[in-house]
Amino acid sequence: MRREADHRVPVLIVGGSLVGLSTSLFLGRHGVPHLLVERHSGTSIHPRGRGNNVRTMELFRVAGVEQDIRAAASLLAENHGILQTPTLAGDAGEWLFKHIDPGGGLARFSPATWCLCSQNDLEPELLRGARRLGGDLRYSHEMESFAQDGEGVTAVVRDRGTDERCTVRADYLVAADGPRSPVRRRLGIRHSGPGDLFANVSVTFRSKLLAEVVGDRRFICCYLTDPDADGALLPVDNKEHWVFHAPWHPERGEKLEEFTEDRLQRHIRRAIGTPDLDVEITGKASWRAAERVADRYSAGRVFLAGDSAHEMSPTGAFGSNTGIQDAHNLAWKLAAVLEGWAGPGLLDTYDTERRPVATATSARASARSVEHSHPGFAPAPGIGGGRRGGILNVVLGYRYPQGAVVGADPDQEVVPEAMRLSGEPGSRAPHLWLRCGGERISTLDLYERSLVLLSDARSAAGWHAAALRVAESDGVRLDSYRFGAEIVHDPRDGVEGAAPDWARAHGTTADGAVLVRPDGFVAWRASAAAPDAEATLRQVVRTLLRTA
Repeated sequence: MRREADHRVPVLIVGGSLVGLSTSLFLGRHGVPHLLVERHSGTSIHPRGRGNNVRTMELFRVAGVEQDIRAAASLLAENHGILQTPTLAGDAGEWLFKHIDPGGGLARFSPATWCLCSQNDLEPELLRGARRLGGDLRYSHEMESFAQDGEGVTAVVRDRGTDERCTVRADYLVAADGPRSPVRRRLGIRHSGPGDLFANVSVTFRSKLLAEVVGDRRFICCYLTDPDADGALLPVDNKEHWVFHAPWHPERGEKLEEFTEDRLQRHIRRAIGTPDLDVEITGKASWRAAERVADRYSAGRVFLAGDSAHEMSPTGAFGSNTGIQDAHNLAWKLAAVLEGWAGPGLLDTYDTERRPVATATSARASARSVEHSHPGFAPAPGIGGGRRGGILNVVLGYRYPQGAVVGADPDQEVVPEAMRLSGEPGSRAPHLWLRCGGERISTLDLYERSLVLLSDARSAAGWHAAALRVAESDGVRLDSYRFGAEIVHDPRDGVEGAAPDWARAHGTTADGAVLVRPDGFVAWRASAAAPDAEATLRQVVRTLLRTA
């Protein structure tokens, strides 16, 4: 007989870094009680994982923490682009790209923009946001073991401060416990992919004179290419705090202990091109870049998220962003199942949707590293040779050919060649500016806690009334908005004239309808009126939520 647990929660999250904290935040937005345990004593103290892409910032916008994150990132708000140069002394070198969004074209696709916020600044904001929502987050706590059965997961958690142990009984466990995930290993889940790519020693240092050398070159990152002292330089405050990634070659027998303070100081000075530069080493940590994706994202009631599920080359910051988006995809599905308006089969779509995205994105990240000649990366044949080009289609344009979607083309590419957001099932819903209840919002702000049906107030197709009846009779979280009634267009720049055609933007007609999931992805689309709108919509919803 199983003894009574000390704590009972719907969800146990193991790991309190970016992905674990994001999982807590998103579950909190859905009102799902949960417990997070993290073995370290607090949030990250190392400035890493700084690039938060536009899709991630959309999620943080809807979750109510975007402005707090941008405030925390204010020191680097004017930094853009990647510079590649043999040395920072002088004006040599070239910009691999100088602006993330030249010309401001991104505004057509999103209400958000990229944000350069280092992990040590971002994690505290996520922690505050999660705790405001009632999240129970415990640092210096480590999960020692777990076992699952048909009804839940039982875990043993140790308080590393007092050495006391307790048992936690949860309906589900989310493992956001990093690339060496003990949970994944205990589940026996293997990886696929090329494996290790390169290794670095990340050094934090203080230098008051370096800002003069850098001058007005406000880069996100600078690749320094002296063959005897290559590496990557990243500003922390553009004044005196910096990070340097020095290539490390364990495959050549190079030991971590060889990276002494003296060696690192000499390496940084030579790489920068200033022999007398003041360099005060304040910390160092080793890390390895890899391209791997877990062969499955779940086993029973245990789910992998973030680095426990996939590892990617750091170029483009795809890894952390993909992990945060994993958490967002999983959170709404856990909430729907726990609240009873979706069947357990909905959770199977987490793997179906997110694993192909990670496979495609990790290949793109490696290709990006090859394009940029990332310091220390000497790819083996066949690695990083995938499709190249822009990254907006990877960041915003990826799609779910299969999963919790109805009517998607199962043969379409996960990452299409062209950037296209026009309402196809399985793609992120289009962004339009609206007026709703006197407030100016994006269509994307409508999607978080429920399914949303969009239709036209001028139409007699009956989609709006059908949605209200399905929500009531089936007990489903389903909201309905009609363009021209509950919501109206509000062009961002106040341009006079005809508003954008919502139906055309979503690939339908005024008599059609579009069903959008809580994560902002199109679940289904009708191009015209249906003979029985209520019956049609009910069948779609039941198929989508695995309650049919």
